[in-house]
Amino acid sequence: MNMLSFDFAGLELCALPSGALWWPSEQRLFVADLHFGKSERLARRGGTLLPPYEVRETLERLEHDVGETGAKELLCLGDSFDDMTCATQMRPAERTRLQTLQGKVDWHWIAGNHDPNAGIGGGIAVLYVGPLVLRHIAEPGSLPAGIAGELSGHFHPKHHVVTRGGRVARRCFLITPSRIILPAYGAYTGGLALSDPAFAPFLTPDSRAILIGGRPIEVPILLREAAQ
Repeated sequence: MNMLSFDFAGLELCALPSGALWWPSEQRLFVADLHFGKSERLARRGGTLLPPYEVRETLERLEHDVGETGAKELLCLGDSFDDMTCATQMRPAERTRLQTLQGKVDWHWIAGNHDPNAGIGGGIAVLYVGPLVLRHIAEPGSLPAGIAGELSGHFHPKHHVVTRGGRVARRCFLITPSRIILPAYGAYTGGLALSDPAFAPFLTPDSRAILIGGRPIEVPILLREAAQ
């Protein structure tokens, strides 16, 4: 399985091509921003009509990552559902598939801004796991005493890189010495460039990105480029 190992807060973690984060020694898998039901919500609210297959595709990714890693625990970092109606009105086959997967791992829902009472099993705002704090939206400033690092989602980070074909955007992990912002995992999720001011409170001179969408690749982030 293609993955990229890296050190964070004294831990060995791995970035997976899908956008999941793997903690091998603890057999924990982290994902953010599944956005189950996005096509249904857009249709319900009169928005763009998209093929209604993103739940199936996202579940396939999850099943693959759980199977390949042998994860014992799965932690979803918020916005697992595109809204609370999506959480209660999944298609029966998709709900059954999700519940089957839940039965294979110790599953935790963290509440996001789209799903404050996150669906099947409930959700919590903040979860402490060993030396890490997990939440949906990163909080600037110092971490709580005894906490070495923060994992979050929400911003759907992407980074522009120059290739032979031109300048392209790839989903990415944003990694700083004390924080990781995970890419959006869901099939129909967009992205926010690291140059957006929303990332400014978190960027440091030694920040880096791990690009996904293929074999994960780590690249430095030049602050002068991020500001453009």
